[in-house]
Amino acid sequence: MSVWLQITDTAGAVLVFLGAAICLLGVVGMLKLPNVLSRSHAATKPQTLGLLLVLAGVALRLRGGMDFATLALIGFFQLMTSPVASHLVARSAYRTGQIERGELLFDDLDAQLTEPGQEAGKRPEPDNGPERD
Repeated sequence: MSVWLQITDTAGAVLVFLGAAICLLGVVGMLKLPNVLSRSHAATKPQTLGLLLVLAGVALRLRGGMDFATLALIGFFQLMTSPVASHLVARSAYRTGQIERGELLFDDLDAQLTEPGQEAGKRPEPDNGPERD
């Protein structure tokens, strides 16, 4: 085995280990953080970086053109789907009232969701249909 193959194998192993450790920290954050926004941050940021590091380490180990293309597609789709999913989870948590609005530094979504003629920060009560006696 040549020296360069040993170096790339070692670098690949280090990248896989670092990626796995970052993913583990993301899982710990998901379990320990107090609210939905913090958990969604812990679910996406470290997981995406950790997966990219793992993919880079595997690419260094496999060294094949088709393998590299497959790993690049996995990384691309991870980068496209994870932030969108996190955004949708956070937005639905906001809309359903699971976020403490007083803790937010900026609330740009309130102006978008406020209907014309309605005071910002106050939402109408949900319509539960006609009342029956």
